[in-house]
Amino acid sequence: MNITAALVLFAVTWFMVFFCVLPLRFKSQAEDGEVTPGTPASAPADPMLGKKAKITTGIAAVVFAGLYALITSGIITRHNMDVFGILN
Repeated sequence: MNITAALVLFAVTWFMVFFCVLPLRFKSQAEDGEVTPGTPASAPADPMLGKKAKITTGIAAVVFAGLYALITSGIITRHNMDVFGILN
């Protein structure tokens, strides 16, 4: 696996994990009791994006390491992933 493929795999993994982590500990402005004018009541009161990004990076690093190990070990190859016979 070259560096570009590894970076793309990590980026895809990071964003997939990020979208799973985003709803954790979500508290809307309506639940908080203070709705900022011009925003919907369902908007987050405190999104904690920095904390969630750090959590995401840790989880994504572990998932990426597992995927990288599977791909480089030869267990997952293009040949055995070619279910429909479309890859050359």
